[in-house]
Amino acid sequence: MAFPRRPALLLAALLTLGSLTAANTATATTTDPVPALTRAAHPLRTTEPTGPTGDLRPLGRMIGDAKVVGLGEATHSSHEFFANKHRVLRHLVEEKGFTAFALEANWSSGLRIDDYVVHGKGDIRKIMREEFQDAYRLWNTREYLDLIEWMRTYNAQHSRKVHFVGNDAAYAGPEPFDRVTDYVRAHHPALLPRLTELYRAQRPVPGVSVADAMKGMLKRPLAERRTMAADARTALDLLAGQRPDGDRREFELAVQHARAISQVAGMYVFDLDDPKGVADCMRYRDEVMAANTAWWHERTGAKVLLSAHNAHVSYVTDDPGSYPKMQGAFLRDRLGRGYVNVRLTFDNGSFNAMDDAGRTRVVTLEPAPPGNNEHTLDRVPHRDYVLDMRTAPAPARKWLEEARPTRNIGTSYPEPDRKTALASSYDILVHLHRVRAAELLAP
Repeated sequence: MAFPRRPALLLAALLTLGSLTAANTATATTTDPVPALTRAAHPLRTTEPTGPTGDLRPLGRMIGDAKVVGLGEATHSSHEFFANKHRVLRHLVEEKGFTAFALEANWSSGLRIDDYVVHGKGDIRKIMREEFQDAYRLWNTREYLDLIEWMRTYNAQHSRKVHFVGNDAAYAGPEPFDRVTDYVRAHHPALLPRLTELYRAQRPVPGVSVADAMKGMLKRPLAERRTMAADARTALDLLAGQRPDGDRREFELAVQHARAISQVAGMYVFDLDDPKGVADCMRYRDEVMAANTAWWHERTGAKVLLSAHNAHVSYVTDDPGSYPKMQGAFLRDRLGRGYVNVRLTFDNGSFNAMDDAGRTRVVTLEPAPPGNNEHTLDRVPHRDYVLDMRTAPAPARKWLEEARPTRNIGTSYPEPDRKTALASSYDILVHLHRVRAAELLAP
């Protein structure tokens, strides 16, 4: 992936997926896979979150006893992908005991949203408007507002709470800093002056937006960014080296907040003018997102529905030069079969994306061309469906294991199709016939 030349798009490149030139012809097969795919497919009634979810029971059986489920998306801003995540979350909470939703959003954003969904604290529209900026603006949608409001309503009616987790590391708001220093002030006051000094240069400045703060970090000299990262790591080590005073879980949570601060500083230590620096940064980011998701599950025992781009939940990268290892691969390393992933595909429709100038626009795609995975998947006689690629009949499995062009669209467009072997990278497939752009809220 080459980073955009325009500075305004530099950070967006951290959050999107790189370009990979792919051939537009598929490997020839001698057997039509559609009959076997049809036998394996379970039709979906809808992607909308309201109403019965009985048609998701086959998906629940495919998920089995997994502790973390990575649920992908082929674009970063289509209504059906976001609405389907809401619907699957409801089903997994109500039918399989899931109690956490993790999103490709900053850890500090997750803290603010979790305070709302658990305690009703704050104005969720204001929180989303303030936190979902720059490339994260594609999350500031009616669909995610509905999902978060459902979580709040569920928590108001149940003693078992559902939590919202941000697992990303592009920005650290005041919340983790305050929670670390509040804990240190109460339990290890002698450490407070040193932590205050180490955090002085990286605490967010009041009145500076999330977008401006992220862009400001990229404008700092590389040596300064690396010094800030070293200071954040020192602060983390100092706190982690203390003996817990009182509740050990409270101590572990404070350490995780300090870790999140250090993770953000670590995102900016790479030379983004060097292709190797870009690849190292992308690997680091996926490792961090996996670590934060797994930490939440391991600390709380919660089953987690993880929402991210298809590429981030995958076991195999489609672009090893720019994305050496994906979040899904890190999670499989850590959790084994406790992690299961779901790939979403679509044949045609629209989505929101950013152009070369950083402006958001609606893009519409015609049906996938012959040779693309989606072209064949859409020949299955169900509008929308789910299938388990691990147990598919042999002709279907053989077809699913062949790499061919597949739509993998990040925050920006245009972007070429990538060659993907579906069954090697994912466990479960959800195919949608048509999608439409998500409803963006006012910035």
